[in-house]
Amino acid sequence: MKGKSLGTALESGEMLLGCWLNMGSAAAAEMAGLAGFDWVLIDGEHAPYDVAAIMDQLRALEAFETAAVVRVPVGEDWVIKQVLDMGARNLLVPMVETAEQAAALVAATRYPPEGVRGLGANVARVSGYGADADYVAGANRSITLVVQAESRRALENLEAIAAVEGIDGVFIGPADLAASMGYCGQVEAPEVQAAIRDAIGRIRAAGKAAGMLDFDPARVEGYRAAGLAMLALAGDVSLLRQGLRQVVEGARSGPQR
Repeated sequence: MKGKSLGTALESGEMLLGCWLNMGSAAAAEMAGLAGFDWVLIDGEHAPYDVAAIMDQLRALEAFETAAVVRVPVGEDWVIKQVLDMGARNLLVPMVETAEQAAALVAATRYPPEGVRGLGANVARVSGYGADADYVAGANRSITLVVQAESRRALENLEAIAAVEGIDGVFIGPADLAASMGYCGQVEAPEVQAAIRDAIGRIRAAGKAAGMLDFDPARVEGYRAAGLAMLALAGDVSLLRQGLRQVVEGARSGPQR
């Protein structure tokens, strides 16, 4: 497996800076790698990705010291099996609300007898299409699994989720959490922000890496001080949209001749 391990990077204790990739573009992935992000998120949940497009981005990112993280659309065994066989070694799974769900996801990333992952690596990219005869033997120790807590129920079960062996981190989904709390579209609501800060502390107290998505650069240092391990602070779609708008507005508001 050529991709960089997110788990290894998390051991540094530094806050790792990430970028969300939603355009479905391998060129955007390469630009994120060139920019020097510690990790990038290939968003299979909310972006126009099929499995082939995910694989193309994994290939594009292997040239850089950037950990490629794949967010699967749903925490199902068959989806996890596919992206692992493609060569993903860092997974983010959305909408995890119980310790039982978390344990099932760990099992989906492990070969028997530790889990239920199907044996197909000998025909898959992850083993060099069978060239790496040792892949299966070491695979169970090579996957980094981060789950998303993004509902009131998830916060109620946060310690139990974090305690599951094989879960490397818990990533807070602020938009869905706000909606679950009755503040749809209001991530900045004081109640939501208080719940996020509390969750970060509880995740850390459980001995797991805490992650968060926030594109406001003014809050970076606050998250670092809180001990956040993973912060997504940019996204390809938002950066392109904002940059294009600024160019047009700047030209239209400039001095008229």
